Amino acid sequence: MASLQMATVLNSLPPLTPTRSLPPNSPDSTRRHSLPLRDLSTKAFAVPRRKAMALFLSTYILSPIALHETAFAEPSVVLREYIDSFDGYSFKYPSNWIQVRGAGADIFFRDPYVLDENISVEISSPSSSKYKSVEDLGPPEEAGKKVLKQYLTEFMSTRIGVKRESSVLSTSSRVADDGRMYYQVEVNIKSFANNNELAVMPNDRVARLEWNRRYLSVLGVENNQLYELRLQTPENVFVEEEYDLRQVMDSFRVSKVLV
Repeated sequence: MASLQMATVLNSLPPLTPTRSLPPNSPDSTRRHSLPLRDLSTKAFAVPRRKAMALFLSTYILSPIALHETAFAEPSVVLREYIDSFDGYSFKYPSNWIQVRGAGADIFFRDPYVLDENISVEISSPSSSKYKSVEDLGPPEEAGKKVLKQYLTEFMSTRIGVKRESSVLSTSSRVADDGRMYYQVEVNIKSFANNNELAVMPNDRVARLEWNRRYLSVLGVENNQLYELRLQTPENVFVEEEYDLRQVMDSFRVSKVLV
């Protein structure tokens, strides 16, 4: 089949015609350089028989996998840095995310397309907290339990038939390049709701999954305050964007505020 297609391509090409060199000042040379634009365009796109054969064979040499990777490879997300020198923290976030004011957090950005995906920073009150180190929260495992409890309190619902399933996926600590220790906590929360919460019979109340989200928190202490970077994303989106989201987590820094 390949040889038949090759023969078809070769037979469709015009025959090669010999050319001869012309003196620069000959009349034929002058006439050749003053050809109409239509003729010049035709010559520019003419493909010699040998090059056509090489082009035809190259389609059989390139593997489909290589072509797929070339066509569908996506660059990593471009991150932009946000610096709040007044409150003493900084982090990087996807450059296409938009800021939302009045969301209750110190700063809040969200994905304009995936509305369940956002990032925010929470800061403890300076008058009611006197943190010296993130270790004041206890080990990372204890901090993870506190973070999960706080999330569940915020998402408490008064609707009938709503149920939440949650778990702490991982906790860790690290010393960043600024010499400070940070805790990282990851939790998963699923929300279920009955399709007919007012039904009398239990069989008529079927629980369905409303949402399934990953919550990533980074905790740091400075200025006697606890800082928390919060990332929220649907679990299916997290699988695709994990590398970029972890870059955002690793970029979070707290800094001394000059009074």
